[in-house]
Amino acid sequence: MRERTIASHFVRAALRGALRHGVDCAPLLSAAGIQPALLDEPRARVAPEQFARLMQLLWEALDDEYMGFGRQPSKRGTFAMMCHAIIHCRTLEKALGRGTLFYGLFPDAPHIRLEREGEFAVLTVDDSTLQDPDHFLVESLLVIWHRLGSWLIGQRIRLEEATFSYAEPAHASEYELLFPTNRRFGAPCISLRFHARYLAMPLLQDERTLKHFLEHSPADLLARPDGGDSLTSQIRRLLGRDCRTWPDLEAVAQHLHISPQTLRRHLREEGSSFQELKDHLRRDLAIYHLGRDELSIQDIAEQLGFSEPSAFHRAFKKWTGLTPGAYRAQEA
Repeated sequence: MRERTIASHFVRAALRGALRHGVDCAPLLSAAGIQPALLDEPRARVAPEQFARLMQLLWEALDDEYMGFGRQPSKRGTFAMMCHAIIHCRTLEKALGRGTLFYGLFPDAPHIRLEREGEFAVLTVDDSTLQDPDHFLVESLLVIWHRLGSWLIGQRIRLEEATFSYAEPAHASEYELLFPTNRRFGAPCISLRFHARYLAMPLLQDERTLKHFLEHSPADLLARPDGGDSLTSQIRRLLGRDCRTWPDLEAVAQHLHISPQTLRRHLREEGSSFQELKDHLRRDLAIYHLGRDELSIQDIAEQLGFSEPSAFHRAFKKWTGLTPGAYRAQEA
């Protein structure tokens, strides 16, 4: 199960290119299990599986892996062909370099550049050729290239910094799931910075594993949030899925070998709190269960640790703008 859910902002942003090309998106949303009414509620969220399905449907409807945001479409299969072109490279540096050369063959494609800056490597994406008002495609490209590189070498590439050439958006809190690192807005370019030592690492994948990888990618890469090694992600993993047995803050601090005061301070520095973290995890678990018919709303409330269904109703409406019953009806 994937516990992280995806804000409705990203669904609206993903549809902008298709709408610009006159595509009726209602059937695509329906096929992905997303009711259009959810998009009218800024606090609503969707399951990762729904988001991944929507990406696939957009690519199919437009025959464009750029989802209508580029000057020219990137036909379906382009990403897969690029992966086949790089899979036999010996190192990550060779693979990423060949990948950027591959996309450089298309004149109107976003320019992707890999450079060394001292002990760091910087992957830069130029979005000047895109009609991408929400920056959805350029951010998607950053996510895809980061996670593709991590998959190629068989370990997560730890990011040192992500920079964006535009102002910090209203949904900036969601970026922790996409770019779990220091984030800087209003920068000269859109880029990811990571340690150059990763570039020398050998590729651990081959054509056999690539075939399996491409069954769900790159949609799966976009839909799978990356909590990285942030403190909030560590705590979410420690809490687990059964809210009734969650440890308190003191027990979590002891497990992490820090004092409760230090834990609270670190969470504040990450823009969170222990209670907010628990609320977000409860919210995501609730959305997961409401999208399935295995449990009644009362059972979900009990599993999430609410003593009364009415308390669950109030909390869920505060989180998403909808009651659990209304949310389940929208999913049906």
